[in-house]
Amino acid sequence: MKRKLIMAVAMLLLSAGAAFAQLPPGKWWRRPQIVNKLQITEQQQDKLDAVFRASAPELIDLRGAVEKANIALRGELDQTQLNRQNILREAARLNEARGKLFSRELAMMVDMRAVLSDTQWNGLREQMDNAGNAPPRQRMQQRPRPR
Repeated sequence: MKRKLIMAVAMLLLSAGAAFAQLPPGKWWRRPQIVNKLQITEQQQDKLDAVFRASAPELIDLRGAVEKANIALRGELDQTQLNRQNILREAARLNEARGKLFSRELAMMVDMRAVLSDTQWNGLREQMDNAGNAPPRQRMQQRPRPR
């Protein structure tokens, strides 16, 4: 019984990754290759900056809440005597934190989508799809380098 519970929680943790293709990390609208390919104007870049600045503080807090919930759940799973009720409670908290993060990320994506034309959005989606299908090493190379 405990083994099944542990397996179920582990599957929850592993499968709770991206529910859909996310936007590229960082300020993708400032990367020259994306700007050139999608023909993003300076005015659009400024609007995307504003959306990002408005969303960033809350996203930071929500990501922190997800991490805290992860730590709490792992702590429960590391106990020598497993408490099913505590594990399920912590899993529910993690699920709720992830849901809030997902909703806020989605709201930011909708706001960013509103700045782009249909052609630009479709080009960005195509680029995201291609990056998602790339081998892991190539995906690592596509990530922006810290400044």
